Amino acid sequence: MAERLSHIIELIKPLDKEAMVEAQARQNTLTKPQGSLGRLEELSIQLAGIQAKPIPQIRHKAIIIMAGDHGVVAEGVGNWPQAVTAQMIYNFLSGGAGINVLARQTGARIIVVDMGVATELEASPQLLSRKIAPGTQNMVLSPAMTREQAVRAIETGIEVVASEVANGLDIVGTGDMGIGNTTASSAICAAITGRPVAEVTGRGTGITDEQLAHKVEVINRALVVNRPDPRQPLDVLAKVGGFEIGGLVGVMLAAAAHRIPVVIDGFISGAAALIATALSPKLKDFLIPAHVSAEAGHRRLLSHLGLSPLLDLGMRLGEGTGAALGIFLAETAARLLAEMSTFTEAGVSERSNLDN
Repeated sequence: MAERLSHIIELIKPLDKEAMVEAQARQNTLTKPQGSLGRLEELSIQLAGIQAKPIPQIRHKAIIIMAGDHGVVAEGVGNWPQAVTAQMIYNFLSGGAGINVLARQTGARIIVVDMGVATELEASPQLLSRKIAPGTQNMVLSPAMTREQAVRAIETGIEVVASEVANGLDIVGTGDMGIGNTTASSAICAAITGRPVAEVTGRGTGITDEQLAHKVEVINRALVVNRPDPRQPLDVLAKVGGFEIGGLVGVMLAAAAHRIPVVIDGFISGAAALIATALSPKLKDFLIPAHVSAEAGHRRLLSHLGLSPLLDLGMRLGEGTGAALGIFLAETAARLLAEMSTFTEAGVSERSNLDN
């Protein structure tokens, strides 16, 4: 394992239990029945443990969209041409995509990173060019990338987070763009969870039953050809993953190392989380699953990770759209903990401990 990657993994420490105890104690004194805000209370305590602050703060928010193309698109696994990856990136940069709308509402800045788009993109001050290659190889014929490229993808994600920390970063959401990436994510999910490919493969951008059966067959072939070792997450990433998925792995690891909560989006971010938590099991406590997507494998993936999503809205757009909603809920949880009055401050009587 590369030195920088090993170092960032070593920096990931457990949640701060003392901060969590203090946060829980404050929750118990706020003007409400204990536990009446449900997951929002649990989320505020998790945030306290991540940030090591009894009253966590969410001010500087960012969503990092990693983009990359996939050679497996040549197998006809979807309806959309590969050129759409680049076209959607330009849409992100011009502010017209779904993620732009939600990020504006949430107050999060967007960082778009070219990790391996097949098209040569025009330079833009809003675009980080970190292209490893013009798309992965066709994983049905060979590994999607070399091990060195897999490590480079992860370390690129680490570098992007380091730059954003310097700009101020209290919470980060993960997003993705890449035609064909649900195929790679299903392959990762099947390899690591041991679930049958048919159980973890969905319709992506809206394919027919016949196309879905073909997609399952393609993924099965890729797993037979490459034989990714589920005990070796870098092997899985290199053989059936994507450059943008590797970049998201690095984002998650680096954020945890900096004690920054990570709001993960849908199925592609979930596949990255499978790789990242296999590299560092402690990372799981820093992850906030925004939602469960309509992709067939996402619910099974979250179950394997032991994570419970905040929302179930039937979404499957990607881009970080679910993460934007999750960031809003995380900020809400932190503000409730910080800004609600205690019983004493409000002059409200607490529940009597006397039996009636």
